Amino acid sequence: MAEITAALVKELREKSGAGMMDCKKALQENDGNVETSMDWLRTKGLSKAAKKSDRAAAEGLVGGKLSADGKTGVLIELNAETDFVSKNETFQNAARDIAEVALTVEGVEAIAAAKTAKGEVVTDLVTNLIATIGENMRLRRSARLSVSEGAVALYLHNAQGEGVGRLGVLVALEGAGDQAVLKDVGRKIALHVAGTPTPPLALTEGDLDPAAVEKEKKFLTDQALESGKPIGVVEKMIEGRIRKWQEEVVLLKQPFVMNPDQTIEQLIAETAKAVGSSVSVKGFVRFALGEGVEKGPEGPDFATEVAQMSGKA
Repeated sequence: MAEITAALVKELREKSGAGMMDCKKALQENDGNVETSMDWLRTKGLSKAAKKSDRAAAEGLVGGKLSADGKTGVLIELNAETDFVSKNETFQNAARDIAEVALTVEGVEAIAAAKTAKGEVVTDLVTNLIATIGENMRLRRSARLSVSEGAVALYLHNAQGEGVGRLGVLVALEGAGDQAVLKDVGRKIALHVAGTPTPPLALTEGDLDPAAVEKEKKFLTDQALESGKPIGVVEKMIEGRIRKWQEEVVLLKQPFVMNPDQTIEQLIAETAKAVGSSVSVKGFVRFALGEGVEKGPEGPDFATEVAQMSGKA
């Protein structure tokens, strides 16, 4: 029987994304052959895939893709349990393949039922990933923006590879002007959405979620009442403060991070003059990996796995 070295286990772990103990077992069962060990991991894992569905998955990747004509852009979030998986080439390729599918069909359910360019149904692709890597995974969400005239810009922050990162932003600019200029401005706005200290909640005041507005009003009201001022004064205070809050969280009203003396709305007006055509922001989407996901208890870290493998834990 071939010697199962730490280097061999490391090689299989990097290729498959599976845990160290699983990789060691697979190599032992397949006389140290990495390729047949990959198949073994997948076969053994399929029967366990359903059991992993209740485990928290807040890591993974955000995948992004633009259409060939630059007028449609998509974001998808493919979750896994650990950050290690996001560096796995197989997992990254899956996120890229799913993003490509999202250009042809819209919505998580439709994407899950569609086939990738390689002919594999997305649901089966994710199930096979769970089986091979040994972590719970899910296609959590997707978004798509399109324009009839203009350009959609994509920005992926903290990129883990081509077309995948930990934060993704789409910005759609509608206009009949030079598409290259609109794409460049759109990308700058996408950078703003990704990097501004207060991520925008909506494009305009009218787009704000009424529930979010009421929540902020209640917070500001409670805060103002503590001052002991008369109710009439408090009401005026609230009006001013809610207006200021809206300016802080509405994209068009925010100061542009690359030029704080200019708002995004003013940047759009300036762009319209430059291209000689009306320009508007049709929409934006911001996906930050794992936002809103309730994380459960963490499993053993890498050092613990090493200790378990060596029999020291």
